[in-house]
Amino acid sequence: MARKFLYMIAILAVLVIAALFALRIWSTELSRFAFVPRSAYTRLEPVSADAYAANTMWFSRPSVGAQDPSQWVPSGVQKGNGPAAVFFIHPTSYLARQAWNGPLDDNDTNRRASYFLQGMASAFNGQAQVWAPRYRQAAFGAFLTDQAEGQMALDAAYLDVRQAFDTFLASVPADKPIVLAGHSQGALHLIQLLKDRVAGTPLAARVVAAYAVGWPISIEHDLPAMGLPACNGPDRAGCVMSWASFAEPADPDIVLDAYRTRPALDGKAKDTRPILCTNPLNGGAAPAAASTANLGTLKPSEDLKGGEIIVGAVPARCDPATGILLIGDPPELGPYVLPGNNYHVYDIPLFWTNLRADVNRRVTAWEAAHKASAK
Repeated sequence: MARKFLYMIAILAVLVIAALFALRIWSTELSRFAFVPRSAYTRLEPVSADAYAANTMWFSRPSVGAQDPSQWVPSGVQKGNGPAAVFFIHPTSYLARQAWNGPLDDNDTNRRASYFLQGMASAFNGQAQVWAPRYRQAAFGAFLTDQAEGQMALDAAYLDVRQAFDTFLASVPADKPIVLAGHSQGALHLIQLLKDRVAGTPLAARVVAAYAVGWPISIEHDLPAMGLPACNGPDRAGCVMSWASFAEPADPDIVLDAYRTRPALDGKAKDTRPILCTNPLNGGAAPAAASTANLGTLKPSEDLKGGEIIVGAVPARCDPATGILLIGDPPELGPYVLPGNNYHVYDIPLFWTNLRADVNRRVTAWEAAHKASAK
């Protein structure tokens, strides 16, 4: 019996090793099988014209109250009351493959979205208002395929985001500064929103900064169409911050290949030149910063319902060859690190305290410039 037991353990060990090897080699193919919807695309009808007037269409807005996930802060951090209104677009939380667009009433999807907002949008609650809409997001599998249905799902999700943004603008005072932010799918929609609603309009003058995090931006083909320059220092207002975090050794090929399959904002094909990288530890002032510049990483608790701030956890440097943000040795933040040492899920928590300070500085810079121009 003992010998049979040892044989069984050996066989199980080999199977586990084989599974891990297969996941590493065929991770893209396995991910597509697991997440890409098999169904035909069903066209979504637009939500009603006044849909976003209701609190039920928002995870976060000033009237949501105690259940607002964006208003959470870790122990020892005080919520602020800055003058800006923040519009935050959450990342993909619909992981099923039953449909190309996630329903608004799916409990698992909404719970994950709330966790994301608690860990990401909370970095922006030093300002007076945080608005984060619910939207019929494209399924995770839409990013893993070149089928037309994937782009159709993203286009439909964007229409919800755009409608929510228009409601947001109509609800805040016309002279109030605004901060725009999004992560992953949210950043992709934010990039399009900047082109459609901000670039070349008077609204651009109200934008303190746009934080398009976790989705690659082409410096040559996307950034000019967004209507705002890249941030090149911590005290500049009206600019774009963007980064994608990888520990070392990094393998960003899956991410960059997916990014290049879709045309840029100017309609042209993307090339292999480095993507936009603005270092979150120094506001884009320099490509590299030591861990001593990291004011605090938000390490989530195991149940994702809380977290603690760890000072000096990681450095950050923009890789000149690819534009990804390298954070050195892999830190222990949780089990959600993606293949290739991709810290995508932790893009904002890695630099939570620095980002909070970055927003506050840029709001101050915007106010100073606004007062000077009014004289």
